[in-house]
Amino acid sequence: MTYRQVIDTLKALADPANVAGMARYGISPAGTLGVPMPILRKMAKEIGRRHDLADELWRSAIHEARILAALIDDPGKVTDDQMERWALEIDSWDVCDQLCSNLFSRTALAREKAAAWSRRPETFVKRAGFVLMACLAVHDKKADDAVFSEFLPLILREAGDDRNFVKKAVNWALRQIGKRNPVLNRLSIETAREIQKMNAKSARWIAADALRELTDERSWRRWQKTNHKTFERK
Repeated sequence: MTYRQVIDTLKALADPANVAGMARYGISPAGTLGVPMPILRKMAKEIGRRHDLADELWRSAIHEARILAALIDDPGKVTDDQMERWALEIDSWDVCDQLCSNLFSRTALAREKAAAWSRRPETFVKRAGFVLMACLAVHDKKADDAVFSEFLPLILREAGDDRNFVKKAVNWALRQIGKRNPVLNRLSIETAREIQKMNAKSARWIAADALRELTDERSWRRWQKTNHKTFERK
């Protein structure tokens, strides 16, 4: 499919009712067509990996075209400059999360960007840093515990950021790291308890929510089953 064919297809699938529903979840209706994710995933499967087309779609600034770009780009061809440019142009939490989950977390620069972006002032760039940490904790099966233990001080440092899209990503990163294995569970709980001491509303919420999940025995048994391992917490 050409760029024009993709854009025409997306516009033909536009659903104003879906746009209104998305707006209720904090997604701006500007440039949004209301095309559901299952349809975008089906289109991506039909298109295949297309690095050049992905960049064209991203530049369109159409909400669904940007999500599709994240689905079809080739992680091996993504450059540092591209990641920086796209991150700065994110204007929606769901585009941020889809981009990090489907593309950026699969690049060689993912760990580096997670740390670097966690310090950035821009709301969605900073969110992307912590979403990358969460995605890596789930998908980077070969990474050593040291990779994630080094993220924990960054989580602690930024737990006082009260912007909704940031604090939720900080919380997400902490919880996913804590669910990776028993060692990281213990370290994440310790980090959450340090966050709990901070005099900030966002920090108290992040800590309480993370501790609720990371110390729950039923949740732990579920993670054991998911990971096909038998863990003994110490």
